[in-house]
Amino acid sequence: MLTLASKLKRDDGVRGPRASNPASDSTRRVSVRDKLLVKDVAELEANLPCTCKVNFPDPNKLHYFQLTVIPDEGYYQGGKFQFEIEVPDAYNMVPPKVKCLTRIWHPNITETGEICLSLLREHSIDGTGWAPTRTLK
Repeated sequence: MLTLASKLKRDDGVRGPRASNPASDSTRRVSVRDKLLVKDVAELEANLPCTCKVNFPDPNKLHYFQLTVIPDEGYYQGGKFQFEIEVPDAYNMVPPKVKCLTRIWHPNITETGEICLSLLREHSIDGTGWAPTRTLK
C-alpha cells in the first residue's frame, strides 16, 4: 500500500536531503488532510467488504479515488456501480464530495450522480450531518 510517508522518502531520495534547500521545507510541508488521509485510507482498505474495491487513478493523490461496488444481494445484485470521491483541502472539517458515475435510479442519487445523504452534508437540519469525528470508512 502506498503511504504518504513512503512517497515523501522516495521523493526525498530523488531530490536529495531537505536540509540543503531550506525553501523546499515550505513546499514539501504535509497538509493535515494528507496526514489524516494516510490513516483513513489504510483503515478503509483494511475494512472494505469483498463487494467493494478502491482504485487510485494517481497513487500520489490520496485525496481523489474511485470506489466500485458490486452488490451480491438485494435489488441491485449483479450491478456494478462506480463512485468518485474527492476529499477537499479542509477535510475533516468538511465532508468528502461523492458522486455516482454509473447511471442508476435510486431515490438518493440524482440523474447527474449527486448523492443526497445528510451524512455528506456539512450542515444538516436533522443533526446527522458531517462531523470532524467521522472518517472515510
